[in-house]
Amino acid sequence: MKNKLLLLSTLLISTTSYCQLDTIYSNNERLAVNVKEITEDAVKYTYPNEDLINTSYKNTIQKIVLKSGRVQIFNEGSAFNKVNSIQDFEKVTISNVESEVKGLFKLADIGAKAKGGSTFSSMEKVRNRAYNKIKIQAAMMGANVIYLAHQNTEGNKMGGYWQAGSTTETILTGVAYSNSVLDNNAFKSKLSDKTTFSVVKEYRLGTSSMEYSESNVQKTFTINEILKENSGIYILGNLDKKEIKFRVAYFTEDAFFLYYKDKSDANYQYEVKF
Repeated sequence: MKNKLLLLSTLLISTTSYCQLDTIYSNNERLAVNVKEITEDAVKYTYPNEDLINTSYKNTIQKIVLKSGRVQIFNEGSAFNKVNSIQDFEKVTISNVESEVKGLFKLADIGAKAKGGSTFSSMEKVRNRAYNKIKIQAAMMGANVIYLAHQNTEGNKMGGYWQAGSTTETILTGVAYSNSVLDNNAFKSKLSDKTTFSVVKEYRLGTSSMEYSESNVQKTFTINEILKENSGIYILGNLDKKEIKFRVAYFTEDAFFLYYKDKSDANYQYEVKF
């Protein structure tokens, strides 16, 4: 009886605490705080019994439930599509505005290059190929947003008597982001203390390739160490007896997906069954 009363008392205290505070629902967690200010691009708040002002950008917030009961929805946090596989690459958002990626989680610098096959190549088609390639790279590593820092497109140039012509070309450089991070504890729980797994598919995007290839494979993957770095989950593991540091791009109920880039800048992703 005493244990039941203690549990009930604890639940009541917890519920009362939340009612006396504002609740921020981010893409990854729920925060019980005191909201101090909502600016054009951020929310400022303090934790209970603290004076330190914390800041979260609206890109990472879904909604706030104020202690008064009023709910404020943030469209910024839901503006980005969820990317669950390499097949979702077209859902990757490309932004040219740096403020739109404030508060998001940086994954890696990223770039793509596309060139026409002749001096009659369509500039628009070449540019679209470059955009598709950079989106594929982002999806392979688990990103759903790209901040495009630089774009350079040059048109076809016809050659003269002494000079050869050149074809249209587009070069893109930017940074890949995600508006959420993987749950490390949930991932480890799915592993169930196993260290050896079966790899069933390989996706590859070559340095000069414009499209990714997909192959059914039968390989063995062994986990040596799980690392938590820069809001991401990394695994140091052996793939066919070669040790590689992979990034976990995403995981489902049945499988997890590993990403890495080799020394030639070719991108790889592997589907590994739990």
